[in-house]
Amino acid sequence: MKARSLPLLGLLLAGVAAANDWPQWRGPDRTDVSKETGLLKTWPKDGPKLLWTYRDAGIGYAGMAVVGDHLYTMGAWDGKEYVFAIDLKTQKRAWATEIGPMLTNGYGDGPRGTPTVEGEALYALSGQGNVVCLKTDGQKVWTRSMVKDLGGSVPGWGYTESPLVDGDQVVVTPGGRKGTLAALNKKTGDILWQSKDLTDPAHYSSIVVGHIGGVKQYVQMTAKSVAGVSADGKLLWRHERNGKTAAIPTPIVKDNYVYVTSGYGVGCNLYKITAGDAASGFKAEEVYADAKTMENKHGGVLLVGDYLYGYSDSSRGGWVCQEFLTGKVVWNNPGVGKGSVTCADGMLYCYAERNGEVGLVEASPAGYKDHGTFRIPEQTKIRSSRGGIWTHPTVANGKLYLRDQDLIFCYDVASSQ
Repeated sequence: MKARSLPLLGLLLAGVAAANDWPQWRGPDRTDVSKETGLLKTWPKDGPKLLWTYRDAGIGYAGMAVVGDHLYTMGAWDGKEYVFAIDLKTQKRAWATEIGPMLTNGYGDGPRGTPTVEGEALYALSGQGNVVCLKTDGQKVWTRSMVKDLGGSVPGWGYTESPLVDGDQVVVTPGGRKGTLAALNKKTGDILWQSKDLTDPAHYSSIVVGHIGGVKQYVQMTAKSVAGVSADGKLLWRHERNGKTAAIPTPIVKDNYVYVTSGYGVGCNLYKITAGDAASGFKAEEVYADAKTMENKHGGVLLVGDYLYGYSDSSRGGWVCQEFLTGKVVWNNPGVGKGSVTCADGMLYCYAERNGEVGLVEASPAGYKDHGTFRIPEQTKIRSSRGGIWTHPTVANGKLYLRDQDLIFCYDVASSQ
């Protein structure tokens, strides 16, 4: 009986470990809020223990997906972009697969998005718009071009979104007259549909899945609008919104509400989406528009309970807690300075783009409560003078991963350290 129980026990233990993986941009459900527990609630004076530093991640701002014993990300070297994997046991590169020529840009070259890992497959998008499917051992399965195959046009700062895998399809945002959104067969790369009734050019945000009025829909923000598209490509609703220079942060969907924010003086908006009958379809009504409360350029905003957290560039700047349904500012604080954020075990991990300082802050409307700060031990020497530390932090399986171009740092943030 004991021998027979061992395989089952192994499967159960594997399932527990997998629960804390971070398989795509902003985590398993794209909320940037981890369900992981058992993490440090206060950091020592010098910060959590630095376990290792990887120094060969290449040029770029790509995020990190962590599944099992591997970290997957992208980087550029020798004029080409690559998807690659780091073996977390050895801290060495397991493989690297070329996915296209390197994007060049005045604010920093190289890829921008985060790979999406599903089972034994991985999906990624190069800066110039090559959508690729690889096996998790690096073998290439298929490639499609957002420009040549889907009619898109590379945005000014490159394609930056992270592909969404939903059911049998991979959904991306090529933009353009053939359709802002497009779905590809995840096994073959064949084009399944393009959103012919939504033709905004692509900007820099990533798609999220919402279930509104009993209908699954893909919610996306461009520089011209916020919209919901059905799982077979039909436009369900659209609300015009001028994103100005760049529309970057990922939308947040809760119940039948959609929240978006962007920088450059635009700020944040909340929309209430209601479903009518077959004739009237869906309707988007603006609940509030506020240019001063949460003007988030690209560090991201997340929702915990009924409150939003993120950094605002506005006159009410700093790290902000905002009430989701009303837009009211609950608190703000300069904290570690402008940067990106993720959340795990009830705590915000705030990563400053200027100097690499990291702050641990309670995700609570009760006030800005600092539970420790530290600074990455070194910064990259290859970053563009116009760029910053723009890769978002990742927390997975008791580890905090921070990137600055070619440097990746791994910290132990488990409470049992």
